Amino acid sequence: MSNSINGVEGMDQALKWNIGLLNSQFKYLTAETFGCKVNANGTALKKKQMWTLEPYGGDDDSVCLRSHLDKYMAVDQFGNVTCDADEKEPSCKFNIVVADDKSGRWTLKNVLRGYFLGASTDKLVCSAKVPSPSEMWTVHLAARPQILLRSQGRRRYARLSTDMDEIQVDANTPWGEDTLFTLEFHDGKYAIHTSNSRYLQADGKLVEDCRPECLFTLEFHNGYLALRDSNNAYVAPIGSKAVLRTRSQTVTKDELFSLEESAPQAAFVGFNGRYVSVKQGVDVTVNQDEISDHETFQLEFDKATKRWYIRTMQDKYWTLESSGGIQANALKGSSNSLFDMVWQEDGSVTFVANNGKYVAAKKSGHLFANSDKVEDMEKFYFFLINRRSLVLKCEQGFVGYKSSTSSKLESNKAAYETIVMERDEKGVCYFRGAANHKYWTVSEDGSIEVESDKPQGFYIELREPCRLCLKTTDGCYIVADKNGAFKVNGTDPNSATLWEY
Repeated sequence: MSNSINGVEGMDQALKWNIGLLNSQFKYLTAETFGCKVNANGTALKKKQMWTLEPYGGDDDSVCLRSHLDKYMAVDQFGNVTCDADEKEPSCKFNIVVADDKSGRWTLKNVLRGYFLGASTDKLVCSAKVPSPSEMWTVHLAARPQILLRSQGRRRYARLSTDMDEIQVDANTPWGEDTLFTLEFHDGKYAIHTSNSRYLQADGKLVEDCRPECLFTLEFHNGYLALRDSNNAYVAPIGSKAVLRTRSQTVTKDELFSLEESAPQAAFVGFNGRYVSVKQGVDVTVNQDEISDHETFQLEFDKATKRWYIRTMQDKYWTLESSGGIQANALKGSSNSLFDMVWQEDGSVTFVANNGKYVAAKKSGHLFANSDKVEDMEKFYFFLINRRSLVLKCEQGFVGYKSSTSSKLESNKAAYETIVMERDEKGVCYFRGAANHKYWTVSEDGSIEVESDKPQGFYIELREPCRLCLKTTDGCYIVADKNGAFKVNGTDPNSATLWEY
């Protein structure tokens, strides 16, 4: 993944990708925790099966593989595979060759030795001069599935068109859920799924079902991604409208993309039932009845202070004025533009400005940081705008169904289940299954099943840029147990699970 988030930081030219590699027996390449041993016996994509694919450096497309222990894979003069190198060495250098059988599989040729990496059993060797099925690897991207897609050639972000019938690469700043795409893994290939539940077809059309024409092979070129269709043509923005489709059979900058994390974008409702807005100009005011770009704010986390910058569509930031008023006229960097977000028991959030005071809404709608207490005027209801659906992940794995016949959710799955999110005017969220359209409901034992026709309310609490907590409207948090349980357990926010989303 790129180090840039929604264009906040500069692009990292040496992009790194988190992947899993499946051999012909559908087992994952694994780095054991002890002894730096490597094998191919992993049954699911978890921590030990996670590899970072990095450009080796130089003018070519060669790469190296780094394990979760921060050790590099290497091949010795006898073809033995090791994974204990602390630095990139010549023996760590591989070339990727995509198979020409339209399977999308990769071969990894060690540059120094000149042989291909294989695993006929769980043992890894590098002794094949010509790749056989044992030397074929399926690449499984381990990035969060919901991403931003940025064109290297156009230097713009992809977005769903206004008519919602194609993808155009013309967004300077990724704003709202129409710039968010889900990269779906289908038997070694990838499909691009839009926020209106359509799939990109090779000819640029968006269709409802995932057809063979919607599946693309993933290639890696000097740190960037290219997507190739079954006719060996590559996805690129085409024409004056920069419509995403396939055309050329060669890779230039136009065919290269980076995947970026999506920073959270939110709207806030004040005590008067209206949305916080900058529609009038620099004043931040609670006075709008609908959500537009003027009522959507990007939340950018400052790791040093654990506080948040709040960015507008015009690339300005909320800031504390000397009068105590809140205006959106600052550049990023001032401590007066940092705010604490404090979550309340009723699901609302309060903002603490740099003067230590709570931000409160006046009857006029204007915001001032001059309050020492938390009452109605200091509370704001939170709406996560750029997510129409959620994919949840914890250390044990993704949130998904216990089995194909069960409606109970667990948190240790190799594959994710898409969660559709609905919300009301008080910041309450209702979650339902994308396939069965049933709502989440909490059982007597605290477990969660997707089987109700009647919605049950939950709150979202944003804790970090890519992590959030979930709790019921009764104030109980959802936690993940090591055994994979996904259940409601306790009111202590400090013991609540932080869910990647």
